Amino acid sequence: MAYTVPKLKDYSAPALDKAVQELLSALQQESKDVSSESDWKTFRDRWMARKNGVLTQVNVLWLKAAPEDAKRDVGQRVNQLKKQVEEVVEQTPEWLKGGASAARLTAEALDITLPGIRRPLGAEHPVIKTSNEMVAIFRNLGYSVEEGPEVETDYYNFESLNFPPNHPARDTQDTLFISGQESKPLRERLLLRTHTSPVQIRTMERLKPPIRIVIPGKVYRNDPPDASHSPMFHQIEGLAVDTNITLGDLKGTLDHAMKAMFGSSVKTAFRPSFFPFTEPSAEMLVSCFICGGSGRRGTEPCRPCKQTGWIEILGCGMVDPNVFEFVKDNGYDPKRVSGFAFGMGADRIALLKYGVDDLQLFFQGDVRFLEQFV
Repeated sequence: MAYTVPKLKDYSAPALDKAVQELLSALQQESKDVSSESDWKTFRDRWMARKNGVLTQVNVLWLKAAPEDAKRDVGQRVNQLKKQVEEVVEQTPEWLKGGASAARLTAEALDITLPGIRRPLGAEHPVIKTSNEMVAIFRNLGYSVEEGPEVETDYYNFESLNFPPNHPARDTQDTLFISGQESKPLRERLLLRTHTSPVQIRTMERLKPPIRIVIPGKVYRNDPPDASHSPMFHQIEGLAVDTNITLGDLKGTLDHAMKAMFGSSVKTAFRPSFFPFTEPSAEMLVSCFICGGSGRRGTEPCRPCKQTGWIEILGCGMVDPNVFEFVKDNGYDPKRVSGFAFGMGADRIALLKYGVDDLQLFFQGDVRFLEQFV
């Protein structure tokens, strides 16, 4: 039964104490019965409303109705009651939150002996995974990782790398140029980098020799997409510059890297080639790790190596002295230092490693395809 403020006939101290105690007991009980915010608002209004709240009724029925000789004592008790009621009403929402939190914690209690629930966070894309594996091999050899902008100037992408003005790579048939660059000097015109080699020049401008760097990143060429080409692909390049760097250092470094990537049984071979920024230049081949170098897979011919037993894997060479001339003032005097560089396609290595026959599968975002490499 809801509490109602009684009219007092006896204003003696014991009678006042009893009336105050009954009121506080009712206050505490009603506070405990509050279970929601709407309940609390009703509870607050019932006790503290100006027109007909319990405190207002106490003021009328107890204080105003008290005889003159008892008003002082009743007034003190009413003021004390007011403070107590206000405290209980203000604290009730905190009790409510605490009760809800306790109930929620009880409902969500976990048995810590059970296996945890792991959120599926996905996995590395096969091309990125392949690139990271190769970069890790060179980091273990003491190489640092460098990066650079994908929108480059003609100077860093071609001129400083010893590309002559009439080189085919400078033509729009091979390179994606940024529009509206015709009014600029040739060396300042912007393009999407065709290789990560510009980072080599940028790093040599910033750091003095010796340096050993590996450069992963996306590059762009004006190639129509097909099973073996894409206008965007991933490349990994490396550069080592010091005194007395020789072709033997290049061959030994790359031989170790290929064995670490494809297995210790892999053999390597080099054949002469040409690149504008290296002299001499070579293409590196590895013995086919799919057919074991036999050229056949059982009774069928080995397609990845085209039955030769060898797979071309990267281009490399000794840094052309003309390239050092562009950074000569930073300690790269071609008469005092030498170096080697190499570059490989991470996409091509991923194709070979995972036995995929269509490059476009890596870029189509088909989850069914990508889930195979988790």
